[in-house]
Amino acid sequence: MDPRQFRNALGQFPTGVVIATARTAAGQLIGMTLSSFNSVSLDPPLILFSALRQAHGFTQWQAVDRYAINVLNEEQEQVSNQFARARGDKWDGISPLTGKTGVPMLPGAAVVFECHAHARFDGGDHEIFVGRVAAMHEHAFNRGRPLVFFEGRYRQLASAANAHTPPHEAELLHGW
Repeated sequence: MDPRQFRNALGQFPTGVVIATARTAAGQLIGMTLSSFNSVSLDPPLILFSALRQAHGFTQWQAVDRYAINVLNEEQEQVSNQFARARGDKWDGISPLTGKTGVPMLPGAAVVFECHAHARFDGGDHEIFVGRVAAMHEHAFNRGRPLVFFEGRYRQLASAANAHTPPHEAELLHGW
């Protein structure tokens, strides 16, 4: 299969943008921008993200036992770009908040999930990280306008006034 064609096809699925953040055992702040984030289970509360094995700092992520998943709002495009860089000080100009579990959290994120490392799985050129949510922080001011990624670009959702409620039968969407 042609990798570029496969990637372009996957780009037809819009995703939200999150930044995973953590502190290493040595106290170093780390973080990376991701669009591969998903819910796994409501009971127990589990989420997942996947990280490229070749990513700078990947071995640091394998060693952390706690991390935060920061769901970005549409005003945080610059922050997304900053944490997407392979090198450099990703935390430049950002004063992290400290979560209940001690993990660094990004100010202004729409929602932050504080997680304990639960499991990791082989995902080919990626590794899948499953986290058990220990705490959750919702920032009402920034909710409803997530940063969206589609066809290799940031996008914006239509206003709530233009949103459509699915018919009753659509409640059968598995998992929700």
